[in-house]
Amino acid sequence: MRLVGTNDLQARSAYQPTIHHQGDRWIAYIGHHGGTDDIPDPVNPVTGKAEPNGTSIVDVTDPAHPNYLRHIPGQEGKYESGGAQMVRICDGKDLPKGDRNAVYMLRTFGSEAHEIWNVADPANPALVTRIGGLKDTHKSFWECGTGIAFLVSGAPDWRTRRMTQVYDLSDPAQPKKIRDFGLPGQEPGATGAVPTELHGPISTGPTGNRVYFGYGTNKGGFLQIVDRDKLLNGPKEPTPDNLKFPEIARMPLSAMNGAHTVFPMPGMPIAEFARDKDGKSRDIVMIVDEAIQNECGEARQMVWFADVTTEARPMLISSYTVPEASGAFCARGGRFGSHSSNESMAPVYYKKLAFIAFFNAGVRALDIRDPYHPREVGYFIPSITAATDKRCVTIDGKDRCKVAIQTNNVETDERGYIYAVDRANTGLHILELTGAARAIAGLP
Repeated sequence: MRLVGTNDLQARSAYQPTIHHQGDRWIAYIGHHGGTDDIPDPVNPVTGKAEPNGTSIVDVTDPAHPNYLRHIPGQEGKYESGGAQMVRICDGKDLPKGDRNAVYMLRTFGSEAHEIWNVADPANPALVTRIGGLKDTHKSFWECGTGIAFLVSGAPDWRTRRMTQVYDLSDPAQPKKIRDFGLPGQEPGATGAVPTELHGPISTGPTGNRVYFGYGTNKGGFLQIVDRDKLLNGPKEPTPDNLKFPEIARMPLSAMNGAHTVFPMPGMPIAEFARDKDGKSRDIVMIVDEAIQNECGEARQMVWFADVTTEARPMLISSYTVPEASGAFCARGGRFGSHSSNESMAPVYYKKLAFIAFFNAGVRALDIRDPYHPREVGYFIPSITAATDKRCVTIDGKDRCKVAIQTNNVETDERGYIYAVDRANTGLHILELTGAARAIAGLP
């Protein structure tokens, strides 16, 4: 992998990037965590003002020279308690009731709200609507073709920090709530132990009729497969029976692992099985855990591949991790382990290559054409800068701090560029594949 361009993102801790082809331009919308103890509100060089971390908007039409256009401040707060971590984009012309001239950005506002902005002019965004009154948010999913949104929320009366609120956002100016959804035991009025919280969903839309939910973060996680039609049109009162109704299956992970990203790849042709009578193609879900603790203070968080062809009996078929000894990563400082994958389903990489953010081990490119035997075909570890923040562990009552890259999220665009953002304030790195890895994607 080769570095094409960078942007410091105003030294703001970055979470989710989404890259959108907007007219004749390519625009990166990047969510941010809250500020740090040392710098709670970084100065925006464009305005000269200190602003809570929010959303960065960057023109990446020329990936070698990204142009920072605008910062939209988020919720005041530090680390996970502020900012605007999540961002999704839909063109108004794709939404059933959207303004055809608009480009809509769905983002979180810290822990308290979801917001929709019109970013048709990305340098001058305008707030359209706000869904507030929440106690937490996280990584939502928005179907542009239908407008249905699966919003990761903290409804005030639910017993968990994160569950799902399903909305019809086909007209972003007039959000319509469809239902609340979560696991039995999380609903208002339940008693006993509370099941582990949601991390994020991905939907295959009305054609695929499935929503894949990932629960847990770094322990006790599982994949949940849900019938989308039953979720949208089934009984909506949050009783245990109604919450179970749309569920097709759950696949538990180890007690030591969670499910941050669950990425569906249905109908994957498997070359090894081409001569077999049955099972020439398989429905696969890639599951990515999230490392939480610095300097390997937990079980290794990894990438897993599940065969869900027989949905009622999903099974793990393979896994991937970066070998720790290849870079002495446990001693480098910060987190080592997986966090997330790209989520674009553009043909350039879909079902061929996957890109994994691995914190201090950078970005890892995996050949997934045979998901039973995924293999690494490229990697890139960015260099630290003067802005890279320290990460600490407590040893004998004292903090021991190190400075290390913390590649947190990764995304791709239809041109084949790879976008990695850093949790420790090191900014955006735009990459491209080279050599044999590039050939897998069929790129010139």
